[in-house]
Amino acid sequence: MNTQTFRMSTLALATLLSFGGASLAAAAEAAAAPNNNETANKSDQPITDTWITTKVKSELATTDGVKSMDIDVKTVDGNVTLTGVLANDVAVQKAVAAAKSVKGVKNVDSSGLKSHN
Repeated sequence: MNTQTFRMSTLALATLLSFGGASLAAAAEAAAAPNNNETANKSDQPITDTWITTKVKSELATTDGVKSMDIDVKTVDGNVTLTGVLANDVAVQKAVAAAKSVKGVKNVDSSGLKSHN
């Protein structure tokens, strides 16, 4: 191997190693950095009425026997008001239970929630 070829090989190897080192350093830095998803899930922010209303609607939508589209949900200071007409008393009870299960709900007023029978 002549001197010029040796120098080019050495330069190429040094370049590859420096890029590899940079990648290794970046990987180590990423591993040491806190996971932003962990900190994003922990919040000191108060639960808002809008969040509660959205969550109650979501719970109602996934509750068997409850037609969530037939229920209006309003939240003021954590107090949830349900209004509408459902198929039966069991559906009304399930809707109230679903609303009460949501974090931040202080009270559920279901006096405006009626059944067909």
